[in-house]
Amino acid sequence: MIVMKERSQIEEKYKWDLSKYCKNDDDYYNLLSSLEEDCNRFTKFEGKLSNDKILKEYLDLKTQIGEKAGKTSYAFLRQCEDRAERKANDMMERRGIVLTKLSRALTPLETEIEKFPLEKLKKLAKNPEFSLYSREFEAIIRHKKHSLSKKEEMLLTNLSEAFGGAEEIFDKLNDVDMQFGDVEDSKGKKFPLSQSKFGVYAESSDRALRENTFKAINGKRGEFINTLASAYISSVKEDCVLAKVRKYPSALYQAIYTEEASEDVYKLLIKKVRENVKILQEFFEVKRKMLGQKEIAIFDTFAPITKNTKKYTFDEAIELVKEAVAPLGKEYVALVQRAKDERWIDIYPNKNKYSGAFSSGTEGKGMTPVVLLNYEGNLESVFTLAHELGHAMHSFYSNKYQPIQTADYVIFVAEVASTTNELLLLNLLLKKAKKEEEKVFLYDKFLSDVRSTIFRQTMFAEFEQFAHEEYEKENPLSAELLCEEYEKLNNFYHGKKIKQIPEMKYEWARIPHFYDSFYVYKYATGFISAIKISNKILNEKGFAQKYIKFLSSGCSKDPISLLKIADCDLTDENTFDDAFKVCEDYLSHWKDYLKEKKK
Repeated sequence: MIVMKERSQIEEKYKWDLSKYCKNDDDYYNLLSSLEEDCNRFTKFEGKLSNDKILKEYLDLKTQIGEKAGKTSYAFLRQCEDRAERKANDMMERRGIVLTKLSRALTPLETEIEKFPLEKLKKLAKNPEFSLYSREFEAIIRHKKHSLSKKEEMLLTNLSEAFGGAEEIFDKLNDVDMQFGDVEDSKGKKFPLSQSKFGVYAESSDRALRENTFKAINGKRGEFINTLASAYISSVKEDCVLAKVRKYPSALYQAIYTEEASEDVYKLLIKKVRENVKILQEFFEVKRKMLGQKEIAIFDTFAPITKNTKKYTFDEAIELVKEAVAPLGKEYVALVQRAKDERWIDIYPNKNKYSGAFSSGTEGKGMTPVVLLNYEGNLESVFTLAHELGHAMHSFYSNKYQPIQTADYVIFVAEVASTTNELLLLNLLLKKAKKEEEKVFLYDKFLSDVRSTIFRQTMFAEFEQFAHEEYEKENPLSAELLCEEYEKLNNFYHGKKIKQIPEMKYEWARIPHFYDSFYVYKYATGFISAIKISNKILNEKGFAQKYIKFLSSGCSKDPISLLKIADCDLTDENTFDDAFKVCEDYLSHWKDYLKEKKK
């Protein structure tokens, strides 16, 4: 039995260095105290912001204090090291209190600026003295018709602590109260099922274990479906009511408008994915043949078709990633090495550590991103490293070349850099593959990611759009209606050849991203963009410079325009068609392998 190491047993060289955030825990508490005092520094500006000199002083102070506030993410990072550590949890609680105070101090002043006459805001946006804040003024102009009175904005700020209760209910029920018991394999051996073990058992070579896992993990939601539906419906109502309060035509429109994305792109994504759903269904058919089964069921969709047991040390993984991203230039490769040498990365798992992986970047002078991993040494861990370093380099370049006011890129473009790195790694491994079986493993890897990121996330997007639109049409939402709609979507996307199980209609009730409305579709557009961009990096001389410029642009433009810097136009159907053509090519290579194998 493998015993998970305590945090204290992990060598320092394998832990991230958080000293750029705070030197230590005492320094963090001093930072919080300083921020609390800073809240009082804003009262002198109330009612005086119509004066340009005072307005500039306010904006500069807000930026300065915002940079300090960014460093409080130290508490979140510390909490991720050991989620059971009482001190780290206390840090997070105190952080929430202080940041709420800061928000309360800023709300009346932000409302005051929002109430400036439109002409004054337009002049400020073009005034060279306010050039650093032009994007902020442009945002205020866009949102002006949706802003409320000072009293109403203050009321919403004070209510914000009460919002999010539905998500908290879901989290507690999903992560703590819900117990799944044991699941059996084909030999009757029992395995303890948990959220974290779902993926492990879903990818088991034992079909009975896969089936029992799918039935148990989704069936358990069925036992609590009324509670889970009530939580989600409350979240939908919150989205729709807040959109209505701010006079947006819909919750979807507000989510897209707020991020300067495009509702046309959202609709185009769903249209093109539906047109190409046959690719997903053909992938399942090829997988069925590889598995040697007469039929393929929903619980077979994650089944392994080949094994890749090769192990990589972390040093080997870094070298592999460096080789993969070499087409991006020497500076990019050197940054990957720097991430290792300067301990941007928290590498190995330890007891109570955050179970996933992420990259976190904070804007400010001298700040560098950090990456959390739970590195296991398998090929999937290498891909995760490449993925998170993609996020980290995006943060690094934006922070290096943009002022703090425009350094923070929006979620719409966030998954592009990470997925581009993964696709560059995939390309390298395909080139290095000596046996056809190795290539087939990588075809399956790519198409499985397409399934999970493009098709699955778009299906999710359709589901949450349905839920919000039903409420906005004043149609009653219920657990039964949500399950019925999800089952319909599930059947359409997977096709008639996939054998379904009754428990799958409850699957929607275990998706945490539904509590962050209209988030999931950005995974799909990000992957489609990355396919386009990675192909250009590999095939067009000099294109890497355009891509680095995109990485360096932060939020200096709207996200659709930012992607155009890297020759990726999501308003053009050809971008989607080109991406699906690449998917078809991988599928074709795999089919050719099967034909050769039959001979």
